[in-house]
Amino acid sequence: MTERLAGVPTARLSGRLVGLGVTGSIAAYKAVELLRLLVAEGADVAVMLTPSATHFVGPLSFAALSRHPVETELLDLMPDGRIGHIVVGDTADVIVVAPATAHWLGAMANGLAADVVTATCLATAAPVVVAPAMDGDMWTHPATGANVARLRSYGYAVVEPDAGLLASGQSGVGRLAALPAIVDAVVAAVGDRPIRVPDEVLRPPRVGPARDADLAGRHVLVTAGGTREAIDPVRFIGNRSTGKMGVAIAEAALDRGARVTIIAANVEVSLPSEAAIIRVGSTADMRAALLRNLHAADGTSGFDALVMAAAVADFRPTERADHKLERGAGMTLALEPTPDLLAEVARIAHGRDTADAPTREPLRPRPLLVGFAAETGSLERAAEKLRRKGVDLLVANDVAEAGSGFGTDTNRVSILVADGSREDLPLQSKRAVADRLLDRVAAALDERDVLAQTGATTEPPREPA
Repeated sequence: MTERLAGVPTARLSGRLVGLGVTGSIAAYKAVELLRLLVAEGADVAVMLTPSATHFVGPLSFAALSRHPVETELLDLMPDGRIGHIVVGDTADVIVVAPATAHWLGAMANGLAADVVTATCLATAAPVVVAPAMDGDMWTHPATGANVARLRSYGYAVVEPDAGLLASGQSGVGRLAALPAIVDAVVAAVGDRPIRVPDEVLRPPRVGPARDADLAGRHVLVTAGGTREAIDPVRFIGNRSTGKMGVAIAEAALDRGARVTIIAANVEVSLPSEAAIIRVGSTADMRAALLRNLHAADGTSGFDALVMAAAVADFRPTERADHKLERGAGMTLALEPTPDLLAEVARIAHGRDTADAPTREPLRPRPLLVGFAAETGSLERAAEKLRRKGVDLLVANDVAEAGSGFGTDTNRVSILVADGSREDLPLQSKRAVADRLLDRVAAALDERDVLAQTGATTEPPREPA
């Protein structure tokens, strides 16, 4: 049982990742309480349900208590694109299967990985604890005994079931063992082993608490991916953007109730089907798409927030060949800068012309503008970019840092605000970055609407023309 010091229980599993496998037994409902006890012991818990388990318990309660996505299907990927049972198997300090049915014992004893719980146990080098639960005659059947003996030969710890009233109405040995005894077995299996994978980034991704629909009724326009500038019909100048950050922002906005439009350049990830998709290739194509969406049919602003997460090419060839250029000893390309799309949209939104003079009607209601700045080695230029572009928020990151560049599932960013403040976020999943950014977007849009009712404005500071 849990040791106590001055009346306070110690967290015997502090810092540990526990994989909790639940199979299709009537006792599956007890696994929710087992999860709570493991968390109380300081454990980080990732839950896996067999298909039959989902007939008794749903994943929502487990996800809410564990703050991790629940693995239910063998072929499903985690939200960050990794294979769920492999990640749990590689990072868990211990796996506990409770309750474990007779069917699962037989499948596991023979290495039949037909469900995510069995596959995880096969894919791990961590200790495994098994707590069977079934009818009494099933438990005493020689086949079940042989399967249990084989699991013990693998080094698995088996917490044998208790005697008592069973689901069949009969009494016998087959009830799931007392939950504190299962927790004690998990603690004993871990022993004094070092934590296998302390880095949370490598563990199963966390899911935040349920979000309010704080972007309901808002239209969020997101650009994603990298633009390509043609040299000839075959070759182009591009960049390493995959679109993962932009898509994470779009998905997070959809989950918060927003209507989302994605202007997608070259992307290497799936786009959410709930969003309106505009496909583009070059910077000129993206510019045209942005300008077409500046105004709604009634003349008001075409979107509430623009998040320019796309990596727009900075240069393009001055001339594009209409045929494939022949291979030779070398090639010299003359390049010219591409338009600064975000700065142009910001000028239009603020009612200013190319000379930064207020010569046109600004967009009403004024949209919130968010830019991205991919830097290498330092973020010193980011504040100047925010002022020069005239945006409300600028998300800057060092793409040369491991885990924070193009194509990664994680990002470390700093969010710079037009008022001069700055928030430095730790390395985390791109979805977590997206949610933190949208926290600010939602709050800023609410403030915009309140100030509009009083006739005030929230124009960001601008450099003199």
